[in-house]
Amino acid sequence: MNRLPILSRAPSPSPGGVVLVDMPWTRDKDPRVPLGHASLAASLLGAGIAVAPVVAPVNSDPFSVASVHQRVLDAARPFGPSVVIAIGAYVWCEPFVQQLLPVLAAALPDARIVVGGPQVSFADDVRGLYPESTCVVRGAGEAAIVALASAPFGAAIAGVVWTGLPDGGGQARVDLDSLPSPFLTGVVPVRRGGFVRWETQRGCPHKCSFCQHRNRDAVAVQRLPEGRIYEEIALFARTGVADIAILDPIFNAGKRSERILESCRSQGLTARLSVQARLESTDQRFLDAARGLDLRLEFGLQTVHEAEGVAIQRSNRMDRAERNLGLVRDSGHPFEVSLIYGLPNQTLASFRESVAWCLERGVPTIKAFPLMLLRGTELDRQRDEWGLVEDGAVIPQVIASSTFGPEEHAQMAGLSEALRRTEGSHPPIGQLLSMAKTMAPSAARFSPVAA
Repeated sequence: MNRLPILSRAPSPSPGGVVLVDMPWTRDKDPRVPLGHASLAASLLGAGIAVAPVVAPVNSDPFSVASVHQRVLDAARPFGPSVVIAIGAYVWCEPFVQQLLPVLAAALPDARIVVGGPQVSFADDVRGLYPESTCVVRGAGEAAIVALASAPFGAAIAGVVWTGLPDGGGQARVDLDSLPSPFLTGVVPVRRGGFVRWETQRGCPHKCSFCQHRNRDAVAVQRLPEGRIYEEIALFARTGVADIAILDPIFNAGKRSERILESCRSQGLTARLSVQARLESTDQRFLDAARGLDLRLEFGLQTVHEAEGVAIQRSNRMDRAERNLGLVRDSGHPFEVSLIYGLPNQTLASFRESVAWCLERGVPTIKAFPLMLLRGTELDRQRDEWGLVEDGAVIPQVIASSTFGPEEHAQMAGLSEALRRTEGSHPPIGQLLSMAKTMAPSAARFSPVAA
């Protein structure tokens, strides 16, 4: 496995540096350094703090906690005993974080071990979640990790909960106007023909009960400054980046998205742009702004049934969705629609009806993902109300509820697999159902998106 170098603005690292540990779920084309990891690194480097990245995808072969442990020890050695070890906690790596922490704490007794990420940020009570850590960070981590590189134990830092001390319940926040760009600072290399993951905003204006993008602060959506965005577009265009995935939970949450698309066009960006969008908001004006761009649209519809939408606080305006779906088809932009199976109030029949609705309207790619009860979401707290039962997998998914059992869920999973194997050219629903009877779902088929 290739090692990532220590990043430092100084000639050599000095004691007090930070080892950033990320165990992402990646795809073959993903950059070596995830965007969130890179944003933390850019903030630390901007403050003159040396960084040693350790990135170990959990779905790579080989992957082991022992190898990650050794890589962290190797990365920490140049920094001395005052090193900070910052670990990202996500649903897909939660078991590995729990295994890694005690061995790190034993091997580096003087290190400051920090855990952050969605598994912390959305938890109702973080005390006891990671007892071997020195502290956890709830919320955006950039400002907090810079402060933690030098702050004394117990210091009052927004969003930081020190192990053994009371949890104030606050969220760490960051001033996006002053946040350094991982691309413009060179932390994420940009190359001709390459692929990047990009963001223009954080948070989501909607309140879906299954989603960790649901912001717990009063400010639902924080937007990166347009000046920085336009500079990044210029860099991508000048360099000849080929593929850009925009990570915004809902890219077209507001009219600013149209200005961003217009800037992409005016600056001559030729890269394929993949965005997560709300179908009800994808009107003609938005599509006009995208004219001439290689835009791929990903719509998270989740369900076509009102009772299921109400249960997850994700009701769709189906009349508007159907109208805009026609506009999208007419625009010629490639698009896909994603659904969730395992929802409260859902049955095998109602899930099939959601699939059939998409097929009847000419959706070329339908993706169906299993419901996960992510830590701290409202649906996680409502599991007993809906009778939701999880399996025991590394990435747990709901396999039964008060309206369907494991057998029906297995049939839903089979239909999901049939959809996966026929993406771009789905057959009629009857043929899909016949295929589904003989199919087992692919491992760890899940989606972290919100749209």
